[in-house]
Amino acid sequence: MPRILIGTDDGLHELNGAGAAGEVRLAGRAVTALAAQRDSAWAVVGRTELWRTTAEEWSAAADGDVDLTCVSPTAGGLLVGSAGARLFRLAEDRLDPLPAFDGAQGRPDWYTPWGGPPDTRSISEWDDAVYVNVHVGGVLRTTDGGASWTPTIDIDADVHQVATTDDLVLAACAGGLAVSKDRGGTWAARDDGLEAPYARAVAVCADAVLVSSSNGPRGGRAALYRGSPAGGTLERCRTGLPDWFDDNIDTYCLDALPDGALAAFGTADGRIYASEDGGASWGERASGLPPVRRVLVLA
Repeated sequence: MPRILIGTDDGLHELNGAGAAGEVRLAGRAVTALAAQRDSAWAVVGRTELWRTTAEEWSAAADGDVDLTCVSPTAGGLLVGSAGARLFRLAEDRLDPLPAFDGAQGRPDWYTPWGGPPDTRSISEWDDAVYVNVHVGGVLRTTDGGASWTPTIDIDADVHQVATTDDLVLAACAGGLAVSKDRGGTWAARDDGLEAPYARAVAVCADAVLVSSSNGPRGGRAALYRGSPAGGTLERCRTGLPDWFDDNIDTYCLDALPDGALAAFGTADGRIYASEDGGASWGERASGLPPVRRVLVLA
């Protein structure tokens, strides 16, 4: 049965596909990033430590000694992003920085609206291409294992999450959903159907794309939308959901199995919603959790 892993500041919670809760793991520790890799899962614990599980046993894999923000298995190895817009690759029990990313074109122009340093926010892969989203710094692409990086989308698109399908690159941006049909060479913005255009999370769910959006960084009229990945109107998901959420459905708080058998998202007020029909209808599976930081759906 599919499972839903939920990262919070007070540990890792788990639900099965029917919503039954399991034991809280890593209790009392912040779990702020999650990723799946075949028969294992990865987590950022305590904000600086990388952990791995196989057969339900969690163990420490590396300590980054820096605030880690995202993790993603790729064909070239496990990549981990951090505060300061840095990128690391796991090598045995250490995280090795990727020097080429530190010197990527456009880095001096990366920024945050509040004046702090930018972060490496999300990572996705398509064949030999890896896409890394910097907030705020756009989406960078490598096709040579991280030896060089090419900027793709405009920095001021303000990307919050990058994702890929078989033939598209998708980016949840401040102005809606951006779509590239040529591996990041060019992008087209989509906001048709979004009642508030500030997109924060994106996930592919069978033949649909799921996108969260709101009025802005502080939320307001936050909702989940569904549509074709390639184009057309995005329609607000209504069945089984509140009309609106107060806070953003945030980056990596939305996830789905590629076949659409289970999709799930979490909210800042500790609720989990899930869908078993490709996002067409939803039901509340849990409430009363700590604020949800990450959601990972496992087959």
